[in-house]
Amino acid sequence: MNKLFVGALTSATLLLASTTTFAASTVDLTVTGLIVPSACTPSLSSGGVIDHGKISAKDLNPDGTTIIGNHTLTMSVTCEGQTLIALQSEDNRRGSSISNTDYGLGLINGNQKLGHYVLRIANPLADAVEVQSIASVNGQDNWYLERFWDPTLYMSVAVMSDASQPVPVQDLQMDLEVQTIIYRTDGLDLSNEVQIDGSATLTVIYL
Repeated sequence: MNKLFVGALTSATLLLASTTTFAASTVDLTVTGLIVPSACTPSLSSGGVIDHGKISAKDLNPDGTTIIGNHTLTMSVTCEGQTLIALQSEDNRRGSSISNTDYGLGLINGNQKLGHYVLRIANPLADAVEVQSIASVNGQDNWYLERFWDPTLYMSVAVMSDASQPVPVQDLQMDLEVQTIIYRTDGLDLSNEVQIDGSATLTVIYL
């Protein structure tokens, strides 16, 4: 009788252990989201292209940076109705700038960093009303006053009296100032033509 009892107890113990192991090996997947009633369309003047043309290597600074241009594009975001949005940027040449707060211009010979460009927002208008540009690291909270648009940073606009939260917009207009800089050339191979190859993707994010 004792042997039968021990055997039954052992089987129950193994079954309990097996059940416990199975439960610990599962995980839940939740899919959530929010469908907004209106859509927003962004656009840039000049087709979003800044062409510096041909620049002689002799005109570039061998022992310091060279600013090769300051350009201003007009950025517009048109929504079907009042919509709470942010704009996020992605550097498509990531890793080709010496700083992760700037946008790269590509690489020479796969390892030499040519330069970078900087984006800055100026004169934003929301539905023809003056507003101020604000930024957030995650696009959800901790918004702060900011004009420089770093890669991956979320940018939005707020009323002039409160920079702590975005405001809904239907027609957003702003100047996008772009400064392009080439690094010191004494460490660059410019014996052949080098393509200035900056590229970024600007995306509307619905908050």
